[in-house]
Amino acid sequence: MGMKLSYNTWGYSSFPSWLPAYPLEDTIKRLAKIGYDGIEIGAWSPHAFPETTTAQRRREIRKVLDGEGITLSSMLPAPPGNNVCSPIPEERAYAVRQYKLIADLCAEWGGRTLLYIPGWVVFGTTRRQAWEWSRQALTEVATHAAQYGITLAIEPTSYDSNLVDTADQAIELMEEVGLDNVKLMFDTFHVLYRHEVLSDYAYRMGEDLHHIHISEERRMPPGHGRGDFESLIEALKEIRFDGYVTMEIGFDRRDIEPDWFAKEAYAYLKPRV
Repeated sequence: MGMKLSYNTWGYSSFPSWLPAYPLEDTIKRLAKIGYDGIEIGAWSPHAFPETTTAQRRREIRKVLDGEGITLSSMLPAPPGNNVCSPIPEERAYAVRQYKLIADLCAEWGGRTLLYIPGWVVFGTTRRQAWEWSRQALTEVATHAAQYGITLAIEPTSYDSNLVDTADQAIELMEEVGLDNVKLMFDTFHVLYRHEVLSDYAYRMGEDLHHIHISEERRMPPGHGRGDFESLIEALKEIRFDGYVTMEIGFDRRDIEPDWFAKEAYAYLKPRV
């Protein structure tokens, strides 16, 4: 089937900055009009915070997705309050509960991929302890998600966190959990932050690579920075990656035109995938 293009909703919603902010229905329609195959929905207000997304609204959003012919490629949580490595037991329990609620919502909208942020080590907690808490959380969430046929994709987030920074650490966590529905992903933004080679991550993760985020430095579209996306796409083809190539760009600040980011990324990647 080959690679498919998807777009993350952060640039159209309110994470981590409050603006710009568009309704999820409008965001779906804009991305479908540009030509994207899929949409990655961030589980955060105003789009898809599980506790405030009623049964009626869930049905309405599914109707819009189906009507626009765009697939829910994936969902992901917003980090605040979702640290599976927190030294506060109640916060860890809340994070696991949120992941399960997002998995439920993802399934209702026809999604089959949930991104897993392994958490971050809080000062005073040992890395070994944080790792164990994250491993336990991932095991519990993945077991819950398996009933829907949902895969958990571990994301190394070196720019923002300090537990799973590299491809090898993500692979280690995946292997320790040892569940069939726990796989890998990476975000080129974080790889560039580490001054590593984008294509190396594709080759290193190989057949376990389930999902990918595309971003230049400063969350710019591909082709607007130093990233070698030509070689990355060649590597993805070589390993026969057939998942979603998802843009996670045009957010983290207010001074953006979200449609421009979405169009630029699509125009650059569509002829290449």
